[in-house]
Amino acid sequence: MSIRWESLPTGIREQADGYVLQDRLLFAVRTVWEAGRAQGLDLNAAQDLIAARYEHFGDRVARTPECPVDLDSLAARAAGFPGRLVAVEAVWDGDTVHDWFVNLLAITEDPAGEHHLATIHWGAAVRALGDTDRGPLDPHAALATRAGSALATHRGVPFHFASPTEPDDEAPRWRP
Repeated sequence: MSIRWESLPTGIREQADGYVLQDRLLFAVRTVWEAGRAQGLDLNAAQDLIAARYEHFGDRVARTPECPVDLDSLAARAAGFPGRLVAVEAVWDGDTVHDWFVNLLAITEDPAGEHHLATIHWGAAVRALGDTDRGPLDPHAALATRAGSALATHRGVPFHFASPTEPDDEAPRWRP
């Protein structure tokens, strides 16, 4: 892998490393891929090179802050949305960078709406849960269930997670 990295021009390597240190994954991948395409570097190889750079820099990467999922933070966010809270919902979503993740939403009425409470990625969930037992659930589903249920109980509203055991971004949504 380092041979491929070293074959890139110094300026490209420095720019990509700058993006990595700022936790700007897509910019770093695009920089390396565009510069290496003429040498036969495909998108997967560019992603692998950048993943290795993230590993190389480790704690020096200025990571994007994770969404807080403690009860106090979630309750404060939910209280700030317009309308009356009627449910807390967890829904799967995904993309090519983060794979699957879970969004926690506050569902309101008067006015009706859904409001983002937190996004829970796999790695963040593993760090938050530590060695706690999560049963059959993936870490992000377990943390979303724990945090969403706690907020729903605290506010006296239902918690809905249509597909906690399997990622499904087309699972039925909460209905009053």
